[in-house]
Amino acid sequence: MSQLRVSCFSLSLDGFAAGPEQSLENPMGLNGMDIHDWVFPTATFQQRVLGKQGGETGRDDDFVVRGFENVGAWILGRNMFGPVRGPWPDDSWKGWWGDNPPFHAPVFVLTHHPRKPIEMAGGTTFYFVTEGIQAALESAREAANGQDVRLGGGVATVQQYLRAQLVDELHLAIAPALLGSGESLFTGLDMRTLGYRCVERATGERATHVILKSSS
Repeated sequence: MSQLRVSCFSLSLDGFAAGPEQSLENPMGLNGMDIHDWVFPTATFQQRVLGKQGGETGRDDDFVVRGFENVGAWILGRNMFGPVRGPWPDDSWKGWWGDNPPFHAPVFVLTHHPRKPIEMAGGTTFYFVTEGIQAALESAREAANGQDVRLGGGVATVQQYLRAQLVDELHLAIAPALLGSGESLFTGLDMRTLGYRCVERATGERATHVILKSSS
């Protein structure tokens, strides 16, 4: 059965998934990029996201590879899609990733403001869902055609799906960095009561990897 997965979700030692004061210049907030230093050197990131050859293999790269396996569709929150707030002023913003985004699958973006789908190179099409998280998941599962759906974030979006107990698997990559403030993943969440348990842990080259799964 198709699962909803969160993969390669970077977290600081003090529990933050993004720094404060997010902006176009600092999409992950102040110092927020520090928690992603584990993924940038990996061969999968270099090749799939940057279109370059080379990169590091190893335990960290293994988890990045796993994150893309058997994924037939994605869900993103609007804040992860871009910095634009409120009604769309025009159709110029098409995401952070250039003309060929790394998804290579349908991507369903949660928003309160309608917008026509955007077809990009490499098989990525962005669809904008205004009916909420359940509608986005239903559409994504239909598009995935039996494969899994990957929930990309950001923090508020992941929290909504966790509260609704819709996330089947959550992979956290805990980076050896402190942010001090920002967006905390677990604020207001009782993961134990929600039915999540740690089923796997591993130490990578630059991060500690933890897999939580739902028992419900």
